[in-house]
Amino acid sequence: MAGLMVLGTASNAGKSAMVAALLRIYANRGYRVAPFKAQNMALNSGITDDGSEIGRAQIVQAEAARIPADVRMNPILLKPTAPGVSQVIVGGRVYKNLETRAYYAEKKKLFSKALAAYESLADEFDFVLCEGAGSASEINLKSVDMVNMGFAKAADIPAILIADIDRGGMFASVVGTWELFDDDERGRLKGIVVNRFRGDVSILEPGLKILEERTGVPVLGVVPYADVRLEAEDSLAMEFHETDRASVDIAVIRLPHISNGTDVAPFQMMADVSVRAITRVEEFGEPDLLIIPGTKNTMADLKWLKETGIYARILRHAERGGIIFSICGGFQMMGDTLSDPEGVESGGTMEGLKLFPMDTVFSKEKKQCRVETNISATGGLMENLHGKKVAGYEIHMGQSEIKETGEIEELTESGGVAKNGRLYGTYIHGFFDAPHIAEGIVAALKKEKNLPPKEAMDYAAFKDSQIEKLAGVVEEALDMEKLDEILGLL
Repeated sequence: MAGLMVLGTASNAGKSAMVAALLRIYANRGYRVAPFKAQNMALNSGITDDGSEIGRAQIVQAEAARIPADVRMNPILLKPTAPGVSQVIVGGRVYKNLETRAYYAEKKKLFSKALAAYESLADEFDFVLCEGAGSASEINLKSVDMVNMGFAKAADIPAILIADIDRGGMFASVVGTWELFDDDERGRLKGIVVNRFRGDVSILEPGLKILEERTGVPVLGVVPYADVRLEAEDSLAMEFHETDRASVDIAVIRLPHISNGTDVAPFQMMADVSVRAITRVEEFGEPDLLIIPGTKNTMADLKWLKETGIYARILRHAERGGIIFSICGGFQMMGDTLSDPEGVESGGTMEGLKLFPMDTVFSKEKKQCRVETNISATGGLMENLHGKKVAGYEIHMGQSEIKETGEIEELTESGGVAKNGRLYGTYIHGFFDAPHIAEGIVAALKKEKNLPPKEAMDYAAFKDSQIEKLAGVVEEALDMEKLDEILGLL
């Protein structure tokens, strides 16, 4: 046995988290295990050590397995750029932008690459946990399926089905999925997992018995709703941590094409910090810190800022001395102009926010690399962080050039800018992840409000504790002996 497919009755049924939990359970037992997702569609991506781009979910899952992230874990990544169009990443590098029908026309060729990546991992590890995508029973896509049962068939591996009961309709979704499977698919389905249940499991038992009778597939367990915080698989699925009781108000502009929204995750883990989204100018308020995040389509989202009035509100915030931290596409928006001579995004030239004396030019060459550097800025938010190490990654298709120094200060030794201790910009995703960076920024914000700082939190350790907590919940809830049997471990 080399692998197991983890399917879902719908998107956000908990497949990514379940794979992470199972990887940690088996890693804790001494097995060498790895995650895999043949095709991921997400705007949350990251960079492996060799500079390859893969989905963030597989990076988190690799952390759960206690192994380095590897491009083989997500051989195909789709990053939506416009309705019906995605940038296709194959083997960690940009392949091309394709409309949906054009992508399906190339799937046969791409499928072989995904299968080869899986087989390579299967040869190296004790077993591989494969994650499906969306619903496992999209019958309109069955002929081009390369990530759900279509992949399970090609790899000749069994599957389990995750059903989210918190949404309602769990029994019908399981039976409906089963009914839409063909005989081969039904033969591969070896277990059902009920996820995110709140209440007394005994109430479910009559229904679970009927599920088993209708499908002939055992229910492996009922996983209770767990209060754990894992990074969202996709920026569009992000849940913000907003509370009126927090002493620090951080506002994030939720751009239409927001990407790598996990950059703000360290702040979301702090009980005394509110992280809220701005989608309308009426939601702007007077934040202690405004974050303009990354985006997959900088020029389109800049146009959206102007059309919604948020653009003018950002400028007013800056004029009043408000603090702004911009990342990647958000950083590009902070400059004077954005030019797209090759039509990488929208084409043409646009005026930016003009908060930095900077011009950005887009090209077809994508920069993607890991970054490790030190903070060189000295004032404002960085008052106590000068010389501290930050580690993250760059992933962008535009290059920015500062035209004059003047009030501009270098943010880090490898790039980024700071102005007047109030305005900041960087291409580094994960800037806040390193120990004490987010805490140092929050401490500086609290100092401005004459509030005492709070004890620092190690974000990496916190993330690991959340994976461990979820693994414990899942291990207690599931029939692990039956799962061992399905995996061929008995």
